[in-house]
Amino acid sequence: MRRRALMRAIRAQSDVTVDLRGLGFADTSLIVDLAALSQRLRRRGKTLVLTGAQPQIVSLIESVGLHRLPGVTLTRPAPAAAAA
Repeated sequence: MRRRALMRAIRAQSDVTVDLRGLGFADTSLIVDLAALSQRLRRRGKTLVLTGAQPQIVSLIESVGLHRLPGVTLTRPAPAAAAA
């Protein structure tokens, strides 16, 4: 996450949604940034919504427990309809 975007999110007047749809790879540095962002938002009474993550990113988020932090919501895309 770019520092400028992070600073904008911290000053947000409403809850913050991070669209992870275009992210194909993530490591612990992203998790640390998102955890720090969620903590700062929570202090201001705001929440962090993570959406659109690829399955491997969802797995990383869940394995480290980021989605269990207070004020963090992980939304999963609806399963694709089976081809007829």
